[in-house]
Amino acid sequence: MTTQSVPSSRVDVDIPGLDQVFIAGEWRRSAGNATWDVVSPSTEEVVATVALPTEGDADAAVRAARYAFDHGPWPRMAPAERISRVRRFCEAMEARIDDLNRAWAWECGTPLSFGQVLNSGAAVMAWNASLKAAEGMAWEEDRGDAIVRREPTGTVLAILTYNGTVSLVGMKVVPALLAGCPVVVKHAPECQLTARIIADAAREADLPEGVLSFLPADTPVTQYLVSHPDIDMVTLTGSQTIAKDVVQRTSARLARTALELGGKSPAILAEDVDLDAVMQTLGEGATSYCGQVCVLLSRVLVPRARYAEVTEAFQSFMRGLKVGDPFDPETDRGPLAVERARARTEAYVAGAIDEGATVAFGGRRPPELPRGWYYEPTLLTDVTNDMTVAREEVFGPVTALIPYDGMDQAIEMANDSIYGLAASVYTNSVEESLAIARRLRSGTVGVNLAGMSLNQPFGGVKQSGWGRECGPEGIMEFTDLKQMLLPGGGSFLEAPV
Repeated sequence: MTTQSVPSSRVDVDIPGLDQVFIAGEWRRSAGNATWDVVSPSTEEVVATVALPTEGDADAAVRAARYAFDHGPWPRMAPAERISRVRRFCEAMEARIDDLNRAWAWECGTPLSFGQVLNSGAAVMAWNASLKAAEGMAWEEDRGDAIVRREPTGTVLAILTYNGTVSLVGMKVVPALLAGCPVVVKHAPECQLTARIIADAAREADLPEGVLSFLPADTPVTQYLVSHPDIDMVTLTGSQTIAKDVVQRTSARLARTALELGGKSPAILAEDVDLDAVMQTLGEGATSYCGQVCVLLSRVLVPRARYAEVTEAFQSFMRGLKVGDPFDPETDRGPLAVERARARTEAYVAGAIDEGATVAFGGRRPPELPRGWYYEPTLLTDVTNDMTVAREEVFGPVTALIPYDGMDQAIEMANDSIYGLAASVYTNSVEESLAIARRLRSGTVGVNLAGMSLNQPFGGVKQSGWGRECGPEGIMEFTDLKQMLLPGGGSFLEAPV
């Protein structure tokens, strides 16, 4: 592992609306005077100060969305016209991808190289796939005795996290818009800069009034939005704790929820795995973005006979990672996005050591990087599946190697988790991989690769959430089905007794 120093500077991207909020399609003064300091995770310096949305702003955004749904043209617009308008929004975002990558590096310490992968690659893929899916959807179907129609479910609150704000717009906001739902987008407060660039893309797209608002708000305003009686649906990417709070706050009015939560995703290495062939995808799948990835392969289940070999392979992979300045295109890993994430990571590593684990690589703040929320990629060995670090999501750069005896035990250990978001199987036999994949309780299983597809329905089982994003199913998540009975088709009330 190599490190390099990080220069001190201020944001070099043109950020619109620093002293404003974006509500109902336009920049306006906030209803309050709250501000937020944007702190660079790589230098710990304040690089911008922005207006922070208040409850008054939340009320204005929801009021506009409610009117847009009840009286505006968006839900009643022909699907082809909606698709055309949403495509303009996506094209405006894509034209700003370089600025989005740099802004994300400033506010979340995300290496430009990872921004290219997630924003220029995955995000664009997600919204293009949704646009294509919308074109092929049967919004209304004549079934002989009835017409079955898909209609927008209502006003949507989309709660996004800091670890992929652009891609999450493609996974949540774009499908909701295509379905005909006005959306209030609640960005993480750490994403003040990217939120404003995305909002300005929406301004350029000239969507109808009230269809889109962007509020990078803090926790109290978020909770206020979730509890708002005029929000019909909440879609969330976040933690279990936040999800439980959302469910409680929406339960009294039975608002719909779609939850994409965390994971403790396993990678099963079969006895015959060719480490040289799979180590790149396995290593990236276990360490990307300093572990701040929901589908991270944080548990690697290893045949006991090959445990030492796999340990050496991971040590070599981590040793080859370059940690430091997120603006250096050669950087592999930057700092953690928020200070609390590093503190949480340190606590989990200390707890793992207390429970008997061994730090085989990393496990500390890089001494060469005294400023910034850096933490070394960390490999833990001598881990058992019942240790806290193997049960709970760290959301930091920690990989646990766990030995197993026999594939049945490996599958049992993989499934022995409250989570079920993602998994991977690595073996020389695709047929065997698929047989193992079918036995895993997980929303996504990679065969000799890691991650997930943004062209296909994605989501979790068990306490990794419910609902699906991406693909046609991601649009359907924001629709209700209506049956319109036709004369002569008969109905239950008309049926003879």
